[in-house]
Amino acid sequence: MTTLTAPTIEDIHEAKLTAGKHILRTPLRRYPILSELLDADVWVKHENFQLLGSFKVRGGINLVSQTSQKDRAKGFVTASSGNHGQSIAYASKAFDAPCTIVLPEGANHVKAGSITAMGAKLIFHGDVVERSRERAEELANNEGMRFVCPANEPSLIAGVGTYSLEIYDDLDQIDVLIVPVGAGSGASGACIVTDAISPSTHVIGVQSANAPAAFHAWNSGRFEIYPMSTTAEGLATESAYPLPIGILREKLNEFLLVQDSEITSAIKHYVHATRSLVEHAGAASLAAALNIKDSLKGKRVVLVASGGNITTDQLKAVLV
Repeated sequence: MTTLTAPTIEDIHEAKLTAGKHILRTPLRRYPILSELLDADVWVKHENFQLLGSFKVRGGINLVSQTSQKDRAKGFVTASSGNHGQSIAYASKAFDAPCTIVLPEGANHVKAGSITAMGAKLIFHGDVVERSRERAEELANNEGMRFVCPANEPSLIAGVGTYSLEIYDDLDQIDVLIVPVGAGSGASGACIVTDAISPSTHVIGVQSANAPAAFHAWNSGRFEIYPMSTTAEGLATESAYPLPIGILREKLNEFLLVQDSEITSAIKHYVHATRSLVEHAGAASLAAALNIKDSLKGKRVVLVASGGNITTDQLKAVLV
């Protein structure tokens, strides 16, 4: 088995030069209502305003841009709950490469529609993304396509790490940075950047208690399958990924779990306080902040709103 090397801060700076040509530089904004709610100086990194409504596109662009023309001609295949699939579909289109995305049955139709609109072939397979990944790996082996793992890819982590560079470019003296964790690429990038630029900043990862595989792997170092039933599809993984977990075990300061009901409440707070839509996975950071409010008092806190791809049905269910 090939040993993967974690990206460095230099890799992330290089990715910023590459990805910057294809993506948006998202805003970092302070919200008085959230600051009052948490009794802290609260800022939101709006990756929900990113192209395709998610931070993931940063990673896809960086990965595909680094492949040879020969490999691009073979095409890319990956599995995803939605946002990672959008990322690879977008990057493949940008670099004229064929692309196949495998999603679980019943995947978020907003994300699925975006993938097909970008010209990617879409396949639905399995009840969870791990089954989709097995199908994607089969396709890669049988048809010679480049399989893109959702997280065990150094160039993906370097790419998504660019949003953290933007955070520290825009704001200093950050006490706490709270990042959602699904597969773990975004949190890994945040840890690498923070360690290099602002080591005094306390980085907290947060995951749904109904999908805790990464949390348990971070705690124990063991990679086991955990049943999951979260409504936050961006956090819905049965098992963890070695590369990001290795980075998080070395550099992440704290890891929290939140209930899906707390995530739902956080989405409402985002609508009220920021007038913007944040999907369930993206709202996990605010849910965690509300749970540890006492420890955040008086501190400068940045919450990563990692995505905004919430369906109308999901939003209706949240706002009832």
